[in-house]
Amino acid sequence: MTTVHRFEGTILSHAPCELGEGPSFEMETNTLWWFDILGKALHELKMDGMTETVYPLPFMGSVIARIDDARQLIASDKGLFIRNRATGELSLHCELEPGKPENRSNDGRVHVSGSLWIGTMGKTAPDGAGAIYHVAKGKVTKLFDRISISNSICFSPDGATAYFVDTRANKLMKVAVDPATGLPIGEPSIFVDGSKDPGGIDGSVCDGEGHIWNARWGEAALDHYDTDGKLIERYALPAKRTTCPAFIGGGRIAVTSSWEGLDEAGRAEDPKAGNLFAVTTGAQEKYEFSYRL
Repeated sequence: MTTVHRFEGTILSHAPCELGEGPSFEMETNTLWWFDILGKALHELKMDGMTETVYPLPFMGSVIARIDDARQLIASDKGLFIRNRATGELSLHCELEPGKPENRSNDGRVHVSGSLWIGTMGKTAPDGAGAIYHVAKGKVTKLFDRISISNSICFSPDGATAYFVDTRANKLMKVAVDPATGLPIGEPSIFVDGSKDPGGIDGSVCDGEGHIWNARWGEAALDHYDTDGKLIERYALPAKRTTCPAFIGGGRIAVTSSWEGLDEAGRAEDPKAGNLFAVTTGAQEKYEFSYRL
């Protein structure tokens, strides 16, 4: 039987992101970053003093990755950009889907090899409009196409397995990858079949034991799967549209959320939608890798 934990965590940010996504904890600076995709904003939370700063963006950003002390990589609907930390200046690193202005980036993470897996989707979420790409030093390789809502991109601790999902299909997939490059070396297979369960398999992160932690869209939950794909725990959260998790230290996981699609009455019924939460799980943490130029 699945253990269900009531919410006893904290609200890290009350900023009501329309589509909070892409949380990424930078251990080197003890800073948590995340996006409001539709609000075109990058959020920074310095964990030492719990100081939050919001940076307006000229595009829909969805994923951020450390490069070094001076630079970060941002994935967006306009391509991949290098961000200067000191000035906020953005310079194009590479295009992702040139000629597809109707698409945007969505979920993604950096593999131990320093390559990025990044998913795309249509801005109005039409069936099969997106794809999942591998980006290494600016070289873009399409891995999987006809993806409606790309999510759950994460990697096993040894870098030998990648996970991803099309949330519309709700089947969390796994595929063998080369730990040295992050490129697939096999065919995907189903890891978790959530197609008959309520809610959507949204963003995921893999812990140091190879377990998957998934934000379940529509179910106000952070789900914990073991290495066999068995759901063993659920942590309740105070917003229905939970989107993506990230480890933030001390056995805690931060989870973004969204109020996208809610009317005034819906927002009144879900007042914490768009907030950023943290729950203590005791999971063995695995932090984000840096993108290699």
